[in-house]
Amino acid sequence: MSRLGRITRRTLLVSAVALAGGAAFGYWQIRRPAENPLDPESGATLNPYLIIAQDGITVIAPRAEMGQGVHTTLAALVAEELDADWDQIRVEHGPPSAAYYNGALAHGALPVPDYARKDWHRNLTAGIGAATKLLGLQVTGGSTSTVDAFERMRQAGASAREALKSVAADRLGVPVAQLRTEAAQVIAPDGSAIAYADLAAEAATRPVPQPKLRPASEWTLLGKPLPRSDMRAKITGQAQFATDIPLPGLKCATVRICPYLGGGMRRFDPAPALEIDGVEHVLDLGDGVAVVARNTWAAMQGAEAVQIDWQPSPLPASSDAMFDQIARAFDDRPNSRARNQGRPDEIAAMLQVEYRVPFLAHSTMEPMSATAWLQDGHLTLWVGNQAPREHQKVAAAAAGLDMAQVTLHTTFMGGGFGRRVETDITRQAAQIAAKLPGTPIRLTWSRDEDMRHDFYRPGAIARMRGAVEDGRASLFDARIAAPSVTRAAVKRLTGRSMGGPDRGHVEGAFDQPYAIANYRVAGNLADLDVPIGFWRAVGSSFNGFFHESFIDELAHAAGADPLQFRLDHVAPENATAAGVLRAVRDISDWDQMPAGTGKGVAFTWSFGTPTAIVIKLDQQDRSIRIARAWIACDPGQVLDPAIVRAQMESGLIYGLSAALMGQITFSDGRADQGNFPDYDALRMFNTPQITVTILQDNPHMGGVGEPGTPPAMPALANALHDLTGIRARSLPLTDYAEFLL
Repeated sequence: MSRLGRITRRTLLVSAVALAGGAAFGYWQIRRPAENPLDPESGATLNPYLIIAQDGITVIAPRAEMGQGVHTTLAALVAEELDADWDQIRVEHGPPSAAYYNGALAHGALPVPDYARKDWHRNLTAGIGAATKLLGLQVTGGSTSTVDAFERMRQAGASAREALKSVAADRLGVPVAQLRTEAAQVIAPDGSAIAYADLAAEAATRPVPQPKLRPASEWTLLGKPLPRSDMRAKITGQAQFATDIPLPGLKCATVRICPYLGGGMRRFDPAPALEIDGVEHVLDLGDGVAVVARNTWAAMQGAEAVQIDWQPSPLPASSDAMFDQIARAFDDRPNSRARNQGRPDEIAAMLQVEYRVPFLAHSTMEPMSATAWLQDGHLTLWVGNQAPREHQKVAAAAAGLDMAQVTLHTTFMGGGFGRRVETDITRQAAQIAAKLPGTPIRLTWSRDEDMRHDFYRPGAIARMRGAVEDGRASLFDARIAAPSVTRAAVKRLTGRSMGGPDRGHVEGAFDQPYAIANYRVAGNLADLDVPIGFWRAVGSSFNGFFHESFIDELAHAAGADPLQFRLDHVAPENATAAGVLRAVRDISDWDQMPAGTGKGVAFTWSFGTPTAIVIKLDQQDRSIRIARAWIACDPGQVLDPAIVRAQMESGLIYGLSAALMGQITFSDGRADQGNFPDYDALRMFNTPQITVTILQDNPHMGGVGEPGTPPAMPALANALHDLTGIRARSLPLTDYAEFLL
C-alpha cells in the first residue's frame, strides 16, 4: 500500500488546500447551525429534527424511508438522548431543506480504500462533509443514512433535553444538576414531574446547549431491536405512498414515453384514446404523451390507444452493438489507476480472462408515481424520492414557478435502490398539473413504462490477468470498461460535467483488502449514452462479481481452498476483514459441507462494511436449488441488529436475483424486457434459508443497505463452478445451468 499511500496523500493535500482556499469565505456558514425549516401548526420545534407537542413527540427524519427501516433507527438516535419512551415517538419525512444535508456522501470522495484510511484521511473527509452543507445535498443513498446521522441526531436529542431541563430548573428554582429526565418528563428532586410538552415552547427560545453524548454502555434503545416505526401503518394500510393521497376532484394520469432510448415523438393522434370511457385529456409532453382520466385503468387503456409516430434511437440498436461500444473503451487511455502496486507488466500472466455483466433494471415493487396539485399559483407534490431538493427544483422548472412556490412532501416508497434519486416522475407530474391548474393529478406509471424507462445499472466488461506462485497470488491486474454512472447522474441532476478519475467506476475492485504484490486496477469509461443511474451498490455491484470470480479462479489455479486462499491474502492486510471471513467459515461449516453439494464464497468491502457470503447449492433432479446462504458482516457499532440483519438478507436476495436471471437487453434501441415475466426475481419458494452473523470489531461505522449485494453474485457463480465445473464469466447464470425457478 506504500505507493498508493504516497499518491493519495499528495492528491488529498492538494484537495485540502483547494477546499480551504475556495471555501474559506464560507467557513462561518459551515460552522453556523443549520437554519430550522420547521414551522409546526402546533407544538414547538427545538431543532430541525424535533417537534414536541401536547399530543406527542415527532422526530423529523432527514432520509427517505424506502422499506429499509431507516426511520426507526434515526428516530431512536434522537429518542435515546431525549429520554423519551419509544411508544411516545412518531416519525415524519423532512421537507426539502439544506438543514438535512448528507455530509457522509463525501466519504466516497477519497481515492483511498476505506479499510486503509488513516485518521487524517477521516478528518479530511469530515471536513469535506461539513462543507457539503453549503451545497445542501439532501440525498438518501450510498448506505450513509445512519453514518451521517449518528452524532448529529443524537446531539439534537441531547441539546433538546438539556434545554428542557434548563426551563424546568428556572420554574422549580433548583439547579439543573438536580434534575433528571425520563419518559419525556423532567423529574424534580421531590419526584414531581413536568412534561416536555409544557416546557417546549419556552425551551425553543433559548440558546442551544451542546452537552456530551452518552456512551453506548448507557443506551436503552440503541443497540437492540426496536419495533419498526413504519410497520403498523403499513400493515393496517394507513401508510401513505404517492398514490394514496385523497384530494377533492382527483384525476388519474399515466404516461407513454418514446420507448426508443434517446428518441422522440414526431406526432400523435389522441382520438382513439378519447373514445375510451373515462379518458378526458391527452397531453403533449414533448417526448411522449400523458393521458388523464377518471381512474388509472382508463388512463392506461387510453395511453395504449394513442397512435404515436416515434423517432428512432440514436444509440447502437442492439445489446451486442452496445457491448462492442463498451469494449472499444479499452483502446483508450484509462480514466483511472486507483490501485497500481508493484510491477504488474513484468509478471507473466497464467490466466487471462474476460468477464461481462448485463444492464439491469431497478424493478422496484412500486412503479414510479406522484401526486401533484397546482392551486392559485402554488404547486404541491407528494412523491416518493431520495433527493427532495432536486425534485423540488425540477418541479418548479417544469411548472414555470419559483422554488418558493413549490411544496414537496416525501412519501413512503415501495423500494428505491437509487431509482428514486431520479426526477423524471416529478417533472412529469408537475408538467401535467401545470397544464390542468386546479385539478389534482395522480400519476402512475405502468410496469412496462417503469421497466423500459429506467436508469439502468450499466453493462460492464472486465479483462483480467493473473498469476499464482507458491500457492499465493502474485499478480492481479484488472481493466474495467463501462459507461460512467457518476458522470451520467451528475450531468443529469446538476447540469454540470464531471472530470477527473472516476473512483465509483472501480469501487469494489481497487479497494479490496488483499495483500498481492502486483495489484493493478484500471478503469476505462465507455462513450455510450444509454440512460444509466445509481443501482444498489453501484460500481461494487459489478466489480464485486469481477473481483471475486477472478480471485476464485486464482485460488483454483493455486490448488487452494477458495475460502482459505482469501483468508491467507486478507489476514496480512486487514484484521477486521479476516474476522468476517473466519466468521462465515464457521457459521457455514465450510470445511464440513456435504459431498455432492456446491459451495461458493465471496468477500467484498463496500460502503464501509466488510461482508462475506457463502452459498450452498443442491442438485434436485434436473434443477439446481440455492439451498442455504450464510452472511457475515462487520458494520462496526450496530444501532439495531434486526434492521442490519434484514438489510443484509435484502441485499443478498437482490444480488442473487440479478445474478440468476437479471438482464436488460436491447433491440432497435429499446429495452426488450417490460414486466416480471421477462425480468423476474427470487420468490419465496426458491429463496435460500439465510443465516446472518453480525460482528462489531470494525472501528468505524459502515453502512448496511448495500454491502450484501456485491458478494452475492460471485458467491453464487463460484458455487455453480464447485457443483458443475462450469466457470460462468458472464451473467445471468441461467445462461449456463437450469436453476429452480
